[in-house]
Amino acid sequence: MRHAKKRVNAARAAILFATGVAVLFSGIGLARAQRAAPAAEVSLDELMKPTDLPDIAVGSPDAKITVVEYSSLTCPHCAHFATKVFPDFKTKFIDTGKVRFITRDFPLDNLAAAASMLARCLDNDKAFAFIDTLFTTQDTWAHGEGNPVPRLFEVSKPAGFTKESFDKCLTDQALLDKVTAARTRAGEKFQINSTPTFFVNGKRLTGVNQVEDFAKLINPLLEANAGPAAPATDPKPDPK
Repeated sequence: MRHAKKRVNAARAAILFATGVAVLFSGIGLARAQRAAPAAEVSLDELMKPTDLPDIAVGSPDAKITVVEYSSLTCPHCAHFATKVFPDFKTKFIDTGKVRFITRDFPLDNLAAAASMLARCLDNDKAFAFIDTLFTTQDTWAHGEGNPVPRLFEVSKPAGFTKESFDKCLTDQALLDKVTAARTRAGEKFQINSTPTFFVNGKRLTGVNQVEDFAKLINPLLEANAGPAAPATDPKPDPK
């Protein structure tokens, strides 16, 4: 019993960023990824291979284009994309059935890992909305002074978290292990070394500032998937 209690306390201390300086990940995997030049394109089959963490996605499963985002919930650039670029992207590509959008965890620090875990403790439809809330309110909970955990809890309450369910989620060691493994896989398999990083049907895209950055990759793929136009036919002659 004493060992179990120590394990829970250690997990709580690590995940909840209690000291303000603890680092959840050693950075070894990331450092290795940075030494390799990121490939301009990765295997779509490998990218879409199921893992222990189900994808958080929006858009038609039948869409011809799949965009995968790797982001960290404490990353200001990720928040910029979510709040300034994604709304137009959604209107132009997701709502029209052209793109299925998947967001995946690549936490850069303890607090981002904790936020990712909270999103994973919700159903898929609620998870995406919660992630949007976290990015919208990022300055409130992620970049203030002192212990960020109480602020993160306040942001989480509208999503349905109680103090009990909040603490239970953040002390779920199995979930933390899955988030860690997913991050490690992304670094090793796809050379993720910054956030946000996007893949458009496997083609890498970084430095996104506007919807047009996506359109340059998406529109040619949509045209290629459209197939040749139907041949013109001569009108039937009028019967005499």
